[in-house]
Amino acid sequence: MSLWIIGGNVWNEASGQLEKKNIRIEGTAIAEIMDGSVTPDTGSAEVIDAAGKLVSAGFIDMHVHLRDPGFEHKEDIETGTKSAAKGGFTTIACMPNTRPVTDTPETVEYILNKTAEVGSVKVLPYAAITKNELGRELTDFAALKAAGAIGFTDDGVGVQSAQMMKDAMALAKSLDMPVIAHCEDNTLVEGLYVSEGEFARKNGIKGIPNESEAIHVGRDVLLAESTGAHYHVCHVSTEQSVRLIRLAKSVGVQVTAEVCPHHLVLSDEDIPGMDPNWKMNPPLRTPRDVQAVIEGLEDGTIDIIVTDHAPHAAEEKAKGMQLAPFGIVGFETAFPLLYTKFVRTGKWSLGFLLQRMTSDPARVFRLAEGRLEAGAPADITIVDLDNERAVDPATFASKSNNTPFGGWKLYGWPVATVVNGAVVWAE
Repeated sequence: MSLWIIGGNVWNEASGQLEKKNIRIEGTAIAEIMDGSVTPDTGSAEVIDAAGKLVSAGFIDMHVHLRDPGFEHKEDIETGTKSAAKGGFTTIACMPNTRPVTDTPETVEYILNKTAEVGSVKVLPYAAITKNELGRELTDFAALKAAGAIGFTDDGVGVQSAQMMKDAMALAKSLDMPVIAHCEDNTLVEGLYVSEGEFARKNGIKGIPNESEAIHVGRDVLLAESTGAHYHVCHVSTEQSVRLIRLAKSVGVQVTAEVCPHHLVLSDEDIPGMDPNWKMNPPLRTPRDVQAVIEGLEDGTIDIIVTDHAPHAAEEKAKGMQLAPFGIVGFETAFPLLYTKFVRTGKWSLGFLLQRMTSDPARVFRLAEGRLEAGAPADITIVDLDNERAVDPATFASKSNNTPFGGWKLYGWPVATVVNGAVVWAE
């Protein structure tokens, strides 16, 4: 199977410019990338005219919730991967807080088999650190790795026992696997639902303190130093966490970290009222924290951007700010949001944003994807950088539309997504 992408604009990191290129794909790999000023003989191959559009390596999202198995009323592998493809993502990593929890080889295999049957993009499953994510007993890491798990995490809950986390890191180290941590001290967050900031003060609400996250980050970087494990911090949201990760990296601890678009562009002071579509975990923090995570991403303290795509049914979010579940969807707004807020305003180069969404996730998790070059997997995203339109949750490919960004006018919408040399989504 041959596919040509003709006349698209490819970012050249060396020159810091977009350059017109033609890309020939054979089978599942990029065969060659050539000068786009010459129209090639494409023969009978399928052709995509990408004139005037950005052509990038496919976006990689290493923190998503597909809700399958167990919560298919929120999302499933078919709809979740369609939503990912529409957002330009070609590889995603799904969290294990499903029902049953992804804590057995059979559940890992279920995810991989269902993805092969109905998935639009590549899905990499994480497995739980502890059985049922209860923090009491480690899962069978070796068997889960053999089944296809790419790392271990109890995302959704923090591992409360330091000894349990140390044992998990030592075991993961012996298997050359990463531990991915949701950092949250339960004694500081129980029953709370917004951060300790201006919104909480104005509304007379007891808030979640920053220390709830940073305490676990500080504990875990010490455990990572002790065990030598690769420790990855989920959805960093506080200035204290950034400071601790920066210090840990400076002394050689093998720690990496991620941040979500919403923690880069929103603070608790933006929350318009008791709207549960603004309820997420970690919660929106103070403007000072927002600036800290931006600076952390810019200086490499934070390695990658993830969405933490967290779909919930409308009736669940309708329970109100206090009772509704935490989380927002993220696939279909991530790139337009960050391109509009940071690249179009001149704060970041286009190359910087692309790197944090493609080659850096591939580097951190040792993936073959994330490269736009001959021989690389033919996972490609095509984006119309000049198209401005409003976010319309009713058009999402996801089953859910819980987002605070409805109505926002953004630029940089994906128009086609290619996975393994096949067009899996096109506008």
